[in-house]
Amino acid sequence: MTRFLRHPLLLLFLLSVLAYGLLIPFLGFYWDDLPMSWIRYELGPQAMVRYFSNNRPLWGVLYQLTTRLIPQVPLYWQLFALFWRWVTAALFWLLLRRLWPSREEMAFWASAFFLLYPGFNQQWVAYLYSHFFIVLSLFLFSLWAMLRALESAAPSSRWHGVALLASALNLWMMEYFFFLELVRPFLLWVFLGVHEEKPAARLSRLLKVFWPYGMLWGAAVLWRMFVFNNQVYQTRLLDQLRSDFWPTLGGLLLAILTDVREVLVDGWLQVFLLPRPEVDGWRTTGMYAAVVALSAVTVAFFVWKRRTQEMPSAAPLGIGLVALFLAGWPFWLAELEISLNFPASRFTLPFLFGSALFLSGALSYVRREPFRWGLAILVIALAVGRQFLWADLYRRDWRVHRTMFWQLSWRAPSLTPNTMLLLNEGAFFAYADNSLAAALNWIYAPDLKGEAIPYVLFYPTNRIGNSLPALAPGQSVRYSFLAGTFQGSTSQVVAFYFQPPACLRFLDPEIERENRMIPIESLMREALLLSDARWIGTQEAARLPAIYGPEPPHGWCYYFQKADLARQQKHWAQVAKLAEQAFGLQDHPNDPLEYFPFIEAYAHLGDWSQALKLSRQAYQVSPRFVGPPLCRLWERLKREVSIPDTVRDDIHNHLGCFAE
Repeated sequence: MTRFLRHPLLLLFLLSVLAYGLLIPFLGFYWDDLPMSWIRYELGPQAMVRYFSNNRPLWGVLYQLTTRLIPQVPLYWQLFALFWRWVTAALFWLLLRRLWPSREEMAFWASAFFLLYPGFNQQWVAYLYSHFFIVLSLFLFSLWAMLRALESAAPSSRWHGVALLASALNLWMMEYFFFLELVRPFLLWVFLGVHEEKPAARLSRLLKVFWPYGMLWGAAVLWRMFVFNNQVYQTRLLDQLRSDFWPTLGGLLLAILTDVREVLVDGWLQVFLLPRPEVDGWRTTGMYAAVVALSAVTVAFFVWKRRTQEMPSAAPLGIGLVALFLAGWPFWLAELEISLNFPASRFTLPFLFGSALFLSGALSYVRREPFRWGLAILVIALAVGRQFLWADLYRRDWRVHRTMFWQLSWRAPSLTPNTMLLLNEGAFFAYADNSLAAALNWIYAPDLKGEAIPYVLFYPTNRIGNSLPALAPGQSVRYSFLAGTFQGSTSQVVAFYFQPPACLRFLDPEIERENRMIPIESLMREALLLSDARWIGTQEAARLPAIYGPEPPHGWCYYFQKADLARQQKHWAQVAKLAEQAFGLQDHPNDPLEYFPFIEAYAHLGDWSQALKLSRQAYQVSPRFVGPPLCRLWERLKREVSIPDTVRDDIHNHLGCFAE
């Protein structure tokens, strides 16, 4: 029992839970999880086939299998992704133990580094990356099975067959680990060196073993070149080399060196990004400290009982470097930027192999054992803490995401089909606009079937000049969700602004065209000129899926949204009634423009004291920024109601409105 409790695979599992699993009950769907799961579960299996038909059709078959077993519940997918993350680390450990049987310590350090690499910060995009890790597991299993076949005096063709099948699945499913297959002969060279001391004999044996794997890889290359060309990620580098060879080659070499340095050095330096209590909160900071301490103690307990004397070796360093320089070719060929920022950090996944092996190989050259163990434990514990902090960021993002869509459903009970929603970028960490567009359709067209998609959501900063031709009326808009297409126009737009903790706010083009609290670079000042409330209906059609949980308690933002909807309908008494409930809460506006529906209602009802009181409160927040939209509101009121002279004088004297 004691031996079992100290087994490396169990320790890797415990580290997986500490790094990735503690906040799973509070997580949801992120980034591509939303459109992909919406397409599969809501539009049906055939829509998923269409989605993958032009990029990774065989990978789509894998989704067909997993989604038949796992329902559209974030908790289940988070657990599924956690399991496969641990499986890849376990297979990496098994591979290294077979490759270097006497280097137990290095195998553990390397597998822990592989598991916890801090440059990849997307573990919790679980619906998507669980399948990435399944493919990575096939690749690692293929390497292990190949070495297993060579273990005995009479090589096992059965194990070679299994290894070839796993390799084929990796090569044909997706391109991320395609070039990592070429690390195989280097592993064979090291493994065969135990039995063949003469280089010529070793090379001969290597070629005899490797040729079927090499032929398989070559066939996959030909298939990708001449049979199926990925229409999403296309190779551009070769064309540029033909047209401008030397500058392109120089730029490529610089990109390779820069990317390897970023993945290997900057990626690991992220473990020293510590929490800040004033930003992350004291509770999160305390949990981070507990997670780091528990990880350090657990790993220390393990290595103290299993410490060994191991001589340093250049082989792990060498293979690690080879793997690093092989890993990035799917992205260098397509000229995709490898970055540690979301979402480009997904391109660091193929680098896990080389990064972990190189770091553990370098660690073996630290000869003083206590210092080596202490350094390794520190890196592992801080990496666990770093991943925990990423998890907490996803937890917060899911909460903000749910908040926004609940508020949208309160403000816009229904939307006219073929409406485009424009929203500012920056409120979320892990959501692109196409992610939110999927949720929008899921909520407002819950019974959708077919390929005509009724709604789309764009960040203008992300789409202008592409999917969104221009921020001008009358522009035709066509956007493909791969499984279906949205057809609309910039003449049918609703624009919203969301900067939490402030409420989601419908942008009124008459009032907010001079709102300088909206950054000009967001393009929302231009976008709001297209916004029209007539596309928002009052019929209760929005239906939030079960993953959004029960309707949250009704706080300030609930009453603000309902009041703004009632303002749109000119139901002034209802707005005033909502005002009584809103201002009776232990809550308050987080944006001065949230006073505006209530100011307008009180003015229409002739309650000038309340209208003036709220106007002053809004104005005092920032006279320079609130003044212009507030004056536009009063200009509208002047057209619609008879304002007493005393009130007009007060507005003019205190707010600077009604200038002659």
